[in-house]
Amino acid sequence: MDRPIRTTGTRSPTALLVPVLALASTALLTARAAFDADTFQHCRYLGPSLRMYITSWTGLACGLAVLLTYTGLRRAARRQPRPAGRPSWERWLPTASALLTLPVLTLLALSAYWLYAPDPSGGHDCSGLLPLLPDLRHAVLSGRG
Repeated sequence: MDRPIRTTGTRSPTALLVPVLALASTALLTARAAFDADTFQHCRYLGPSLRMYITSWTGLACGLAVLLTYTGLRRAARRQPRPAGRPSWERWLPTASALLTLPVLTLLALSAYWLYAPDPSGGHDCSGLLPLLPDLRHAVLSGRG
């Protein structure tokens, strides 16, 4: 016996995908910020750790997936008429999630950029002041400091 397919009031799983991806990208940005201490150990610059690379690039991919999924939802909504029983959260939740993801996506792009920045201490481990002060550099290098 064939059952009719219900078309009104159905919930779109894609509408929930946008906030889930937005939360994932925010969590990955938070994790990336927590891993900033990985670059120095005992005043030695070790460079970015693997988990910094993974969280930065995965978070950036999730943030871009939010925008692409939201764009696909908007295009599908324009092509098909809205069912009468559609809950209102299916309209505003993806929009709010996509808008809130924009600053997170900007910070994730900056974190991916900062992965490839040179040693912030200028090659002098934790001090970092040696290249800025020429007199101190001369005194330290000659053994008078």
